[in-house]
Amino acid sequence: MSSRTRRQFLEDSMFAAAAAVTAASAGSVFAAEEKVDIKSPNEKLGVAVVGCGGRGADHLKDFSQRSGTEVLYIVDVDANIAKNRARMVVEKQGREPKIVEDMREAFDDKSVDVVTTATPNHWHSLVSIWAMQAGKDVYVEKPVSHNVSEGRRSVEVARKYKRICQTGTQSRSNKGMQDAMKYLADGKIGKIQVARGLCYKRRPSIGPKGIYDVPKSVNYDLWLGPAPFAPLTRPRLHYDWHMQFPYGNGDLGNQGIHQMDLCRWGLGVDKLSNSVLSYGGRLGYEDAGDAANTQMIIHDYGDRALVFEVRGLPTQPYKEASVGVIFEGTDGFVVMTSYSKGAAFDTQGNIIQQFDGGGDHYGNFIKAVRSRKHEDLNADILEGHLSSALCHLGNISYRLGTQLSIGEVKDRLQSLSSPENLLGTYERFTQHLTDNKLDPATTKLAFGVKLAVDTANEKFIDNSAADAMLTRDYRAPFVVPTADKI
Repeated sequence: MSSRTRRQFLEDSMFAAAAAVTAASAGSVFAAEEKVDIKSPNEKLGVAVVGCGGRGADHLKDFSQRSGTEVLYIVDVDANIAKNRARMVVEKQGREPKIVEDMREAFDDKSVDVVTTATPNHWHSLVSIWAMQAGKDVYVEKPVSHNVSEGRRSVEVARKYKRICQTGTQSRSNKGMQDAMKYLADGKIGKIQVARGLCYKRRPSIGPKGIYDVPKSVNYDLWLGPAPFAPLTRPRLHYDWHMQFPYGNGDLGNQGIHQMDLCRWGLGVDKLSNSVLSYGGRLGYEDAGDAANTQMIIHDYGDRALVFEVRGLPTQPYKEASVGVIFEGTDGFVVMTSYSKGAAFDTQGNIIQQFDGGGDHYGNFIKAVRSRKHEDLNADILEGHLSSALCHLGNISYRLGTQLSIGEVKDRLQSLSSPENLLGTYERFTQHLTDNKLDPATTKLAFGVKLAVDTANEKFIDNSAADAMLTRDYRAPFVVPTADKI
């Protein structure tokens, strides 16, 4: 098949992906499990949704219409959002849910069987842990954690309390993606040398840093939760927290976690990388954000590399993919341009296999809730933890970096060995900067520390500064428990 035909196929899949996204668009802290009597398949499961903004609205739509579930609680610290979402739920299921701003009130209710959460990232693990300790099963949006340690705690709590905990990486339930991953596992493109994740997604400035008024409808103390008490320093409270490290993980841990998860799945690895290196910057504007909008992350898996590219400035696709994954093997390559669609190519670029098909990720979760087998989950909390942790490791390397000129970055990369052509990726990176009218002669990048990883213990080797960033100081009473206190 000609390259023009291949390009047209991939462009069509990109448009399909974009269309799909548009269409979708103070109580007790639990220390012991409360037994929940899981109902028969003919009875409804009671659901509490914590964090009802963008993704939370999607949770509410699904669980208020699914025959086997009923939304009992809307939990949100923004009263305006909660009221709007309650009206939507009434239209869907007929019965009005109870609105509360403190999740612990919902967790105390034994009629709640399931908790789903789409809060800001810094709340994800603690919501999950508290809910599971209260005897609830959990669907937690990605990333499942704000740092590596609390992700591992979530896994340990799920296993100790025998809870079902699904990660919101819905690609794992899509037939097209499952078929592609089997194709890779069967060795159809030979030995995979590089798994490449792409997060080419335009992200504008979040506005100047300052001190801003919190909306009067918001309980800001509960919004902050585990994070330090601090004033609002960005113009918009909601969503833009992704770009501030106390609450989010940059686009690497926002959109990028989906593709990071797929890269790890395609490589067939169930542990962290041997080492990680990241470089990049927040380029093109100055604003209240401190997370990179242009970033490279290189994970070393021995004879294979997982390479991730974040580009928040306008950019052209790579191999016709923008938000997707590419697997480069000795006998061909696979390009997935959406959560469910893509193709395999031979070494000459001819299409040899196409993949397409969606799925029901919420349905997979409910199936496992009924069966009580976490093995039935397509995205068990362990999978979510490992993939989220790869994002966190990249950000730790980046945040420990030093400012270097672009030329100095190139010199550093030349001294490194990797299955990936690091200089080739670097040249595309710098061309991207030039395309956005950033002068390579004056642009500085943060070049991160190359961190060796103790994969068995999920710590770094001989780097106490990096180890300190595996967790955080928690603001009482919003404390993620240590391993000995779960």
